[in-house]
Amino acid sequence: MSDELLINVTPQETRVATIENGMLQEVIIERASRRGLVGNIYKGKVCRVLPGMQAAFLDIGLDRTAFLHLSDIVTADEKKSDEQELTITDVLRDGQDILVQVVKDPMGTKGARLTTHITIPARYLVYMPNSSHIGVSQKLEDETERERLKDIIKSFLPEFNGGGYIVRTVAEDEIQKALQSKIKLKSGGYLIIDQTEAMTTVDINTGGYVGNRNLEETIFKTNLEATQAIVRQLRLRNLGGII
Repeated sequence: MSDELLINVTPQETRVATIENGMLQEVIIERASRRGLVGNIYKGKVCRVLPGMQAAFLDIGLDRTAFLHLSDIVTADEKKSDEQELTITDVLRDGQDILVQVVKDPMGTKGARLTTHITIPARYLVYMPNSSHIGVSQKLEDETERERLKDIIKSFLPEFNGGGYIVRTVAEDEIQKALQSKIKLKSGGYLIIDQTEAMTTVDINTGGYVGNRNLEETIFKTNLEATQAIVRQLRLRNLGGII
């Protein structure tokens, strides 16, 4: 079993292909002239309010007007609007300017889907200018650590000039895993990487992988997976003298 991700970038387009066991599974192409809009932030103008649909159409500078539903609007108290208490006419009016973010690209005759729940992701934090919520990625389950990170963010809030934040931990929860001495392979085998002052050793083990045909095939497949894993470790650990 082997998975590959092939990426080709030119000024005109970016192409990404996923390959499993030597077979092409998916191709994604993004052209410079037709880039996706998801995540883009616009200053939109309300063109038409539709009370019967609890929604509105906005002009954000595209060929077609975009769609904004009541459930995707941040109200004055920074909470999602409740359709049983508020109506679209309570929060929007024709000609109103509003900051929005695209959550779904235009498709066919339909325009883009919008939200006012704006999120701006960075490496360590997600910034939410229309919220006061302070959260931590669900990937981090230790409650003590979650509270510690929240307290750190709260201590900087006066300098951040308001807004809400989500602490991202998955990038840190994956690097730490990758830098462990024992690296698991997909087949069931594993590597043991030991680093000393003089050298770095890599021990390749078949582990729970027993193969399907013979010993030679089992060892070959384990070694093949091991070489790919070792290359990844080289990049992560920057161990130029390992091989």
